[in-house]
Amino acid sequence: MSELLIDERRLVDLALRLVSTPSFTGSEQAAAELMREELDGLGLQVQWQQVEDGRANVLATWPGAGGGPSLMFNGHTDTSYSGREPWLRDIPGFQPDGFERDGRIYGLGISNMKGALACYVEALRALMDQGVRLKGDLMIAAVAGEIEKTQQGDDQGAEFRGYAAGSRYLVTHGGVADMCILGEPTENKVVLAHFGSLWLRLSTNGPFIHTAFSSGRQDENSIVRMGPVLEQVLEWLPSWEERMSYGDVRGVANVGGIEGGFGWRASRTPHRTDLFLDLRVPPDVAMPEAKREALEFGRSLDGVEAEVYVTAPGATIDEGHPLVGAIDESHAEVFGSPPERDVVRWFSDASVLTRYGIETVNYGTSSGLPDAELGENLAIDGLVKTAAVYAGAAMRTCGVA
Repeated sequence: MSELLIDERRLVDLALRLVSTPSFTGSEQAAAELMREELDGLGLQVQWQQVEDGRANVLATWPGAGGGPSLMFNGHTDTSYSGREPWLRDIPGFQPDGFERDGRIYGLGISNMKGALACYVEALRALMDQGVRLKGDLMIAAVAGEIEKTQQGDDQGAEFRGYAAGSRYLVTHGGVADMCILGEPTENKVVLAHFGSLWLRLSTNGPFIHTAFSSGRQDENSIVRMGPVLEQVLEWLPSWEERMSYGDVRGVANVGGIEGGFGWRASRTPHRTDLFLDLRVPPDVAMPEAKREALEFGRSLDGVEAEVYVTAPGATIDEGHPLVGAIDESHAEVFGSPPERDVVRWFSDASVLTRYGIETVNYGTSSGLPDAELGENLAIDGLVKTAAVYAGAAMRTCGVA
């Protein structure tokens, strides 16, 4: 296939505009409006999906000539952080204010995953500029609420509604295609599988009494009771990780949080203490099975209440799928060698898309892993090459009329 010209300046300008548009989970609408304006300006069929107040998806379609499968580029607009967190305020790459420096773009969300959204648009523009007409439809979906967050306890509201909230709305309102590329940051590796998530709450209880009357009752304190529970959890987690391995990729788990008592009223014993676990589940283990095993462990602990409050399955795609082949060929054409394979233990919207029959591959540029001093950042050259891969994959997947 002939080489498509990716307009670097156009790509960078859109990426900077996206990064400089704050879109913390629950407040993605401004970013959606930017994408709608951009896609509408290309003459695409644009559908606005109001997920809830202040949150929207944008779904744009470039109709094909017919006779080919449809391909979706899907990317989330929400960012992991707001930039207002005290421990992030002085780190430029964690601020919604994009800038260029020495061939890189810095700013909140550039790697996860506004850079990919910009690549999608530039890939489509490059096809249009060269006069390419695809057989199948090419779609771009910019969705809300993918980040791994959920409502729990007193933490309620849109800012806590993640875990594919936008893509779940997308697929129930017409946003389906034969195949999908998710531009999550994969270091330009083709991700054939990703793990799912199961979040488990373990709780201990105790009396709520004044310090003055607590003498001799320390062993009833819910925080003190949580001590041996945590010890048992740490003894159990390696066995979970071993059983929840996927091929050569070992399972993983995290003690994600603990809450108990009142810092503003330490004169009272805490009536309840909660321990929160993130237990990753491989894509070949059914969620009901994983839930049953997690609850069996939790209920085996003396005096402990156990609750599973997140179940987000993993996803896979067969290595022989045509979409994988299309990305392989396009990557080799752009980078000069075939892409590597990967299995990752993070979550993506492929969890939802695959369950609607949309075969999905995670493939994107560098993760731009957070730097202690700089935060999120990506090489511009990597974005340009990734956009070229997306354009080539679209031609190979949808067919050229």
